[in-house]
Amino acid sequence: MAKGKYEKWLKEENLLLLEGWARDGLNDEQIAKNIGITVSTFYEWKKKYSEISESLKKGKEVVDYEVENALLSSALGGNTTARHTQSTRQPKDSADLKPQCGRKGRK
Repeated sequence: MAKGKYEKWLKEENLLLLEGWARDGLNDEQIAKNIGITVSTFYEWKKKYSEISESLKKGKEVVDYEVENALLSSALGGNTTARHTQSTRQPKDSADLKPQCGRKGRK
């Protein structure tokens, strides 16, 4: 590894590039390859330089929110099976809320 190569990646434009790669879904191995370093060196940089780890975290947060919103949207609007299952499993009376353990059968 060239001495001081990390300094280039602490500049604002390169931190934004790291953030973008994380947002695009690249994993640590792919990002390390793009930078031209080994994965172990990349892990060292992430531990040692908070600017790098924060940029990656920021980029991944965007993706996490997008996935979370898509799942929520699917659960609330797009997934009618989940809605139907939920509505058909409503207890009919308070007796249905009691645990069924130890009972031979229903009356």
